[in-house]
Amino acid sequence: REHKLGLGSRVSRRKHTQDMSICVHYRQRHQTKTAITERAKAIDVVIDLPDADRSGYSANPMLAALTGRRPTLKVLNKQDLADPERTSQWLALYNSQPGTRAIALDSSVKAAARRLIAACHELVPTRGGMAKPMRVLICGIPNVGKSTLINSLVGKRAAKAADEAGVTKAEQRISLADDFYLFDTPGMLWPRIIVAKSGYNLAASGAIGRNAFEDEEVALELLDYLKTPYARLLQKRYKLGDMAGLSDEQLLDEIGRKRGALQSGGRVNLQKAAELVINDFRTGTLGRITLETPAEFAQWLAVGQTLDAERQARKDAIERNRLIKFKKIPRPPREVDAKENDC
Repeated sequence: REHKLGLGSRVSRRKHTQDMSICVHYRQRHQTKTAITERAKAIDVVIDLPDADRSGYSANPMLAALTGRRPTLKVLNKQDLADPERTSQWLALYNSQPGTRAIALDSSVKAAARRLIAACHELVPTRGGMAKPMRVLICGIPNVGKSTLINSLVGKRAAKAADEAGVTKAEQRISLADDFYLFDTPGMLWPRIIVAKSGYNLAASGAIGRNAFEDEEVALELLDYLKTPYARLLQKRYKLGDMAGLSDEQLLDEIGRKRGALQSGGRVNLQKAAELVINDFRTGTLGRITLETPAEFAQWLAVGQTLDAERQARKDAIERNRLIKFKKIPRPPREVDAKENDC
Protein backbone atom coordinates (compact mmCIF):
# COMPACT_ATOMS: atom_id res chain seq x y z
CA ARG A 1 0.00 0.00 0.00
CA GLU A 2 2.91 2.33 0.71
CA HIS A 3 4.61 1.44 -2.58
CA LYS A 4 4.94 4.44 -4.87
CA LEU A 5 5.32 4.52 -8.63
CA GLY A 6 8.07 6.65 -10.11
CA LEU A 7 5.51 9.42 -10.72
CA GLY A 8 4.62 9.77 -7.06
CA SER A 9 1.44 7.72 -7.49
CA ARG A 10 0.48 4.79 -5.28
CA VAL A 11 -0.67 1.35 -6.34
CA SER A 12 -4.37 0.89 -5.64
CA ARG A 13 -5.78 -2.06 -3.77
CA ARG A 14 -7.85 -2.78 -6.84
CA LYS A 15 -5.86 -2.62 -10.06
CA HIS A 16 -3.90 0.55 -10.73
CA THR A 17 -0.97 -0.62 -12.84
CA GLN A 18 1.73 1.62 -14.29
CA ASP A 19 -0.17 2.00 -17.54
CA MET A 20 -3.57 2.54 -15.79
CA SER A 21 -6.36 1.24 -17.97
CA ILE A 22 -9.57 3.29 -17.72
CA CYS A 23 -12.95 1.62 -17.43
CA VAL A 24 -14.98 3.18 -20.23
CA HIS A 25 -17.64 1.94 -22.61
CA TYR A 26 -15.73 0.83 -25.71
CA ARG A 27 -18.70 1.08 -28.04
CA GLN A 28 -19.51 4.68 -27.16
CA ARG A 29 -15.86 5.70 -27.44
CA HIS A 30 -15.61 4.06 -30.85
CA GLN A 31 -18.78 5.82 -32.05
CA THR A 32 -17.52 9.18 -30.82
CA LYS A 33 -14.12 8.64 -32.44
CA THR A 34 -15.80 7.80 -35.75
CA ALA A 35 -18.12 10.82 -35.50
CA ILE A 36 -15.21 13.20 -34.84
CA THR A 37 -13.18 11.77 -37.73
CA GLU A 38 -16.07 12.11 -40.18
CA ARG A 39 -17.15 15.56 -38.99
CA ALA A 40 -13.56 16.86 -39.09
CA LYS A 41 -13.55 16.56 -42.88
CA ALA A 42 -15.94 19.51 -43.15
CA ILE A 43 -15.08 21.78 -40.23
CA ASP A 44 -12.91 24.89 -40.02
CA VAL A 45 -11.88 25.09 -36.35
CA VAL A 46 -11.61 22.58 -33.52
CA ILE A 47 -12.33 23.80 -30.02
CA ASP A 48 -10.48 21.68 -27.47
CA LEU A 49 -11.89 22.25 -24.01
CA PRO A 50 -9.49 21.29 -21.21
CA ASP A 51 -10.24 22.49 -17.69
CA ALA A 52 -8.02 25.31 -16.50
CA ASP A 53 -7.42 23.44 -13.23
CA ARG A 54 -6.21 20.30 -15.07
CA SER A 55 -4.88 21.74 -18.31
CA GLY A 56 -2.39 19.08 -19.32
CA TYR A 57 -4.01 15.73 -18.71
CA SER A 58 -7.55 16.89 -19.54
CA ALA A 59 -6.59 17.62 -23.16
CA ASN A 60 -7.19 14.54 -25.32
CA PRO A 61 -3.90 13.55 -27.04
CA MET A 62 -5.85 11.73 -29.80
CA LEU A 63 -7.61 14.89 -30.95
CA ALA A 64 -4.98 16.19 -33.39
CA ALA A 65 -4.86 12.89 -35.29
CA LEU A 66 -8.67 12.58 -35.39
CA THR A 67 -9.25 16.10 -36.69
CA GLY A 68 -6.52 16.19 -39.32
CA ARG A 69 -4.68 18.91 -37.39
CA ARG A 70 -7.25 21.61 -38.11
CA PRO A 71 -6.72 25.07 -36.55
CA THR A 72 -7.36 24.62 -32.84
CA LEU A 73 -8.73 26.88 -30.17
CA LYS A 74 -7.78 25.76 -26.66
CA VAL A 75 -10.38 27.02 -24.22
CA LEU A 76 -9.17 26.67 -20.64
CA ASN A 77 -12.56 26.37 -19.01
CA LYS A 78 -13.46 27.11 -15.38
CA GLN A 79 -10.61 29.56 -14.92
CA ASP A 80 -12.34 30.82 -11.79
CA LEU A 81 -11.45 27.51 -10.09
CA ALA A 82 -7.83 27.43 -11.28
CA ASP A 83 -4.55 28.87 -10.02
CA PRO A 84 -4.14 32.13 -12.03
CA GLU A 85 -0.34 31.87 -12.22
CA ARG A 86 -0.46 28.32 -13.57
CA THR A 87 -3.23 29.25 -16.01
CA SER A 88 -0.92 31.90 -17.47
CA GLN A 89 1.80 29.27 -17.93
CA TRP A 90 -0.55 26.95 -19.82
CA LEU A 91 -1.86 29.77 -22.01
CA ALA A 92 1.69 30.74 -22.95
CA LEU A 93 2.52 27.14 -23.85
CA TYR A 94 -0.56 26.58 -26.00
CA ASN A 95 -0.26 29.96 -27.74
CA SER A 96 3.32 29.09 -28.74
CA GLN A 97 2.12 26.07 -30.72
CA PRO A 98 1.50 26.49 -34.48
CA GLY A 99 -2.10 26.76 -35.63
CA THR A 100 -3.31 27.14 -32.04
CA ARG A 101 -4.86 29.92 -29.99
CA ALA A 102 -5.68 29.68 -26.32
CA ILE A 103 -8.02 31.63 -24.09
CA ALA A 104 -9.22 31.13 -20.52
CA LEU A 105 -12.79 31.71 -19.42
CA ASP A 106 -15.54 30.79 -17.03
CA SER A 107 -18.14 29.06 -19.18
CA SER A 108 -21.01 30.31 -17.03
CA VAL A 109 -20.32 33.98 -17.93
CA LYS A 110 -21.96 34.80 -21.27
CA ALA A 111 -19.86 37.88 -22.05
CA ALA A 112 -16.63 35.94 -21.59
CA ALA A 113 -17.86 32.91 -23.51
CA ARG A 114 -18.60 35.03 -26.60
CA ARG A 115 -14.86 35.67 -26.90
CA LEU A 116 -14.36 32.27 -28.45
CA ILE A 117 -16.46 33.19 -31.49
CA ALA A 118 -14.08 36.05 -32.25
CA ALA A 119 -11.11 33.77 -31.60
CA CYS A 120 -12.39 31.26 -34.16
CA HIS A 121 -12.64 34.00 -36.80
CA GLU A 122 -9.07 35.07 -35.99
CA LEU A 123 -7.88 31.50 -36.60
CA VAL A 124 -9.74 31.24 -39.93
CA PRO A 125 -10.45 34.80 -41.16
CA THR A 126 -11.59 33.56 -44.59
CA ARG A 127 -14.71 31.93 -43.15
CA GLY A 128 -17.86 33.92 -42.41
CA GLY A 129 -21.07 35.06 -44.04
CA MET A 130 -23.90 32.96 -45.46
CA ALA A 131 -21.78 31.75 -48.39
CA LYS A 132 -19.00 30.42 -46.16
CA PRO A 133 -20.37 29.88 -42.64
CA MET A 134 -17.95 29.05 -39.85
CA ARG A 135 -18.12 25.37 -38.91
CA VAL A 136 -16.71 24.54 -35.50
CA LEU A 137 -16.32 21.19 -33.73
CA ILE A 138 -16.13 21.28 -29.93
CA CYS A 139 -14.45 18.37 -28.18
CA GLY A 140 -13.43 17.49 -24.67
CA ILE A 141 -13.20 14.72 -22.12
CA PRO A 142 -16.28 13.81 -20.03
CA ASN A 143 -17.47 16.32 -17.43
CA VAL A 144 -15.28 19.12 -18.78
CA GLY A 145 -18.15 21.60 -19.06
CA LYS A 146 -18.96 21.57 -22.79
CA SER A 147 -22.72 21.62 -22.30
CA THR A 148 -22.52 24.51 -19.83
CA LEU A 149 -20.36 26.48 -22.25
CA ILE A 150 -22.74 25.85 -25.15
CA ASN A 151 -25.74 26.93 -23.11
CA SER A 152 -23.89 30.11 -22.19
CA LEU A 153 -23.09 30.82 -25.83
CA VAL A 154 -26.61 30.21 -27.05
CA GLY A 155 -28.26 31.99 -24.14
CA LYS A 156 -30.65 29.13 -23.46
CA ARG A 157 -30.62 25.47 -22.49
CA ALA A 158 -29.46 23.96 -25.78
CA ALA A 159 -27.45 21.11 -24.28
CA LYS A 160 -28.04 18.96 -21.22
CA ALA A 161 -25.55 19.74 -18.47
CA ALA A 162 -24.73 17.99 -15.20
CA ASP A 163 -21.81 17.59 -12.81
CA GLU A 164 -21.04 14.05 -13.92
CA ALA A 165 -19.38 12.25 -16.79
CA GLY A 166 -21.18 11.04 -19.90
CA VAL A 167 -24.21 13.36 -20.10
CA THR A 168 -23.93 14.15 -23.84
CA LYS A 169 -24.73 10.93 -25.73
CA ALA A 170 -24.79 11.96 -29.41
CA GLU A 171 -23.55 14.68 -31.75
CA GLN A 172 -25.59 17.89 -31.80
CA ARG A 173 -25.55 20.80 -34.28
CA ILE A 174 -26.19 24.20 -32.72
CA SER A 175 -26.44 27.54 -34.54
CA LEU A 176 -24.73 30.33 -32.65
CA ALA A 177 -25.41 32.74 -35.51
CA ASP A 178 -26.68 32.59 -39.09
CA ASP A 179 -23.12 31.93 -40.27
CA PHE A 180 -21.69 30.06 -37.25
CA TYR A 181 -22.44 26.37 -36.68
CA LEU A 182 -21.19 24.51 -33.62
CA PHE A 183 -21.05 20.70 -33.59
CA ASP A 184 -21.02 19.18 -30.11
CA THR A 185 -19.73 15.64 -29.53
CA PRO A 186 -19.88 13.35 -26.49
CA GLY A 187 -16.90 13.52 -24.16
CA MET A 188 -14.25 10.96 -25.01
CA LEU A 189 -11.35 9.56 -23.04
CA TRP A 190 -8.41 7.94 -24.75
CA PRO A 191 -8.23 4.11 -24.51
CA ARG A 192 -5.25 3.90 -22.17
CA ILE A 193 -3.50 6.40 -19.93
CA ILE A 194 0.29 6.16 -19.81
CA VAL A 195 0.73 8.95 -17.24
CA ALA A 196 -0.32 7.28 -14.01
CA LYS A 197 -0.78 10.61 -12.22
CA SER A 198 -3.31 11.63 -14.86
CA GLY A 199 -5.57 8.70 -14.03
CA TYR A 200 -5.92 9.81 -10.43
CA ASN A 201 -6.38 13.46 -11.42
CA LEU A 202 -9.09 12.56 -13.93
CA ALA A 203 -10.86 10.58 -11.24
CA ALA A 204 -10.54 13.43 -8.73
CA SER A 205 -12.08 15.88 -11.17
CA GLY A 206 -14.99 13.61 -12.16
CA ALA A 207 -13.98 12.78 -15.74
CA ILE A 208 -14.12 9.07 -14.91
CA GLY A 209 -17.28 7.43 -13.61
CA ARG A 210 -17.31 6.56 -9.92
CA ASN A 211 -17.33 2.80 -10.56
CA ALA A 212 -13.84 3.01 -12.05
CA PHE A 213 -11.97 4.08 -8.91
CA GLU A 214 -11.95 4.03 -5.11
CA ASP A 215 -12.56 7.38 -3.45
CA GLU A 216 -10.04 6.74 -0.70
CA GLU A 217 -7.21 6.00 -3.13
CA VAL A 218 -8.01 9.08 -5.22
CA ALA A 219 -8.23 11.34 -2.16
CA LEU A 220 -4.90 10.06 -0.84
CA GLU A 221 -3.21 10.72 -4.17
CA LEU A 222 -4.81 14.18 -4.36
CA LEU A 223 -3.59 15.07 -0.85
CA ASP A 224 -0.13 13.70 -1.69
CA TYR A 225 0.15 16.40 -4.36
CA LEU A 226 -1.72 19.27 -2.70
CA LYS A 227 0.15 19.21 0.62
CA THR A 228 3.24 20.75 -1.01
CA PRO A 229 2.15 23.61 -3.32
CA TYR A 230 -1.22 24.22 -1.64
CA ALA A 231 -0.52 23.41 2.02
CA ARG A 232 -1.98 26.71 3.22
CA LEU A 233 -5.27 26.05 1.43
CA LEU A 234 -5.57 22.68 3.17
CA GLN A 235 -4.73 24.21 6.54
CA LYS A 236 -7.28 26.98 6.10
CA ARG A 237 -10.11 24.73 4.91
CA TYR A 238 -9.67 21.96 7.47
CA LYS A 239 -8.27 23.99 10.40
CA LEU A 240 -5.06 21.97 10.38
CA GLY A 241 -1.82 22.72 12.18
CA ASP A 242 1.66 21.84 10.98
CA MET A 243 1.37 19.04 8.42
CA ALA A 244 5.10 18.32 8.24
CA GLY A 245 5.79 14.66 8.86
CA LEU A 246 2.20 13.54 8.29
CA SER A 247 1.72 10.71 5.83
CA ASP A 248 -1.14 10.93 3.32
CA GLU A 249 -3.15 8.44 5.40
CA GLN A 250 -2.59 10.44 8.58
CA LEU A 251 -3.58 13.64 6.81
CA LEU A 252 -6.82 12.12 5.51
CA ASP A 253 -7.54 10.77 9.01
CA GLU A 254 -7.00 14.22 10.54
CA ILE A 255 -9.25 15.86 7.96
CA GLY A 256 -11.95 13.30 8.74
CA ARG A 257 -11.75 14.14 12.45
CA LYS A 258 -11.86 17.88 11.84
CA ARG A 259 -14.89 17.52 9.55
CA GLY A 260 -16.77 15.11 11.82
CA ALA A 261 -16.56 12.11 9.50
CA LEU A 262 -16.67 9.66 12.41
CA GLN A 263 -18.21 6.27 12.98
CA SER A 264 -18.77 4.06 16.01
CA GLY A 265 -15.91 4.01 18.48
CA GLY A 266 -14.66 7.42 17.37
CA ARG A 267 -12.95 5.98 14.33
CA VAL A 268 -12.71 8.06 11.17
CA ASN A 269 -14.93 7.01 8.28
CA LEU A 270 -12.24 7.18 5.60
CA GLN A 271 -14.75 6.78 2.78
CA LYS A 272 -16.69 9.81 4.00
CA ALA A 273 -13.49 11.80 4.56
CA ALA A 274 -12.33 10.98 1.03
CA GLU A 275 -15.66 12.10 -0.44
CA LEU A 276 -15.34 15.41 1.44
CA VAL A 277 -11.84 16.07 0.06
CA ILE A 278 -12.80 15.20 -3.51
CA ASN A 279 -15.97 17.30 -3.40
CA ASP A 280 -14.13 20.29 -1.91
CA PHE A 281 -11.64 20.12 -4.78
CA ARG A 282 -14.28 19.77 -7.51
CA THR A 283 -16.42 22.64 -6.25
CA GLY A 284 -13.51 24.99 -5.64
CA THR A 285 -14.16 25.08 -1.89
CA LEU A 286 -10.49 24.32 -1.25
CA GLY A 287 -9.46 27.36 -3.28
CA ARG A 288 -8.04 28.03 -6.73
CA ILE A 289 -5.96 24.97 -7.59
CA THR A 290 -4.31 23.63 -10.74
CA LEU A 291 -3.03 20.08 -10.47
CA GLU A 292 0.06 20.46 -12.62
CA THR A 293 2.36 22.98 -14.24
CA PRO A 294 3.51 22.51 -17.85
CA ALA A 295 6.95 21.49 -16.57
CA GLU A 296 5.52 18.89 -14.18
CA PHE A 297 3.28 17.41 -16.85
CA ALA A 298 6.16 17.20 -19.31
CA GLN A 299 8.21 15.32 -16.72
CA TRP A 300 5.37 12.91 -15.89
CA LEU A 301 4.71 12.35 -19.59
CA ALA A 302 8.36 11.51 -20.30
CA VAL A 303 8.39 8.95 -17.49
CA GLY A 304 5.07 7.53 -18.67
CA GLN A 305 6.32 7.18 -22.24
CA THR A 306 9.40 5.32 -21.02
CA LEU A 307 7.30 2.93 -18.94
CA ASP A 308 4.92 2.45 -21.85
CA ALA A 309 7.78 1.61 -24.21
CA GLU A 310 9.08 -0.94 -21.71
CA ARG A 311 5.59 -2.45 -21.36
CA GLN A 312 5.24 -2.69 -25.13
CA ALA A 313 8.67 -4.34 -25.44
CA ARG A 314 7.66 -6.99 -22.88
CA LYS A 315 4.38 -7.55 -24.68
CA ASP A 316 6.15 -7.93 -28.04
CA ALA A 317 8.62 -10.43 -26.54
CA ILE A 318 5.79 -12.55 -25.14
CA GLU A 319 4.00 -12.56 -28.48
CA ARG A 320 7.22 -13.40 -30.36
CA ASN A 321 7.90 -16.35 -28.03
CA ARG A 322 4.33 -17.55 -28.48
CA LEU A 323 4.67 -17.50 -32.26
CA ILE A 324 7.99 -19.35 -32.05
CA LYS A 325 6.43 -21.99 -29.80
CA PHE A 326 3.67 -22.71 -32.28
CA LYS A 327 6.10 -22.48 -35.21
CA LYS A 328 4.37 -19.45 -36.73
CA ILE A 329 7.71 -17.74 -37.23
CA PRO A 330 11.22 -19.27 -37.40
CA ARG A 331 13.37 -19.31 -34.30
CA PRO A 332 16.11 -16.63 -34.51
CA PRO A 333 19.61 -18.03 -35.14
CA ARG A 334 21.62 -18.75 -32.03
CA GLU A 335 24.45 -16.33 -31.47
CA VAL A 336 27.87 -18.01 -31.55
CA ASP A 337 30.57 -16.34 -29.49
CA ALA A 338 34.22 -15.99 -30.45
CA LYS A 339 35.42 -18.93 -28.34
CA GLU A 340 33.16 -21.38 -30.21
CA ASN A 341 34.50 -20.07 -33.52
CA ASP A 342 38.07 -20.67 -32.33
CA CYS A 343 37.20 -24.28 -31.56
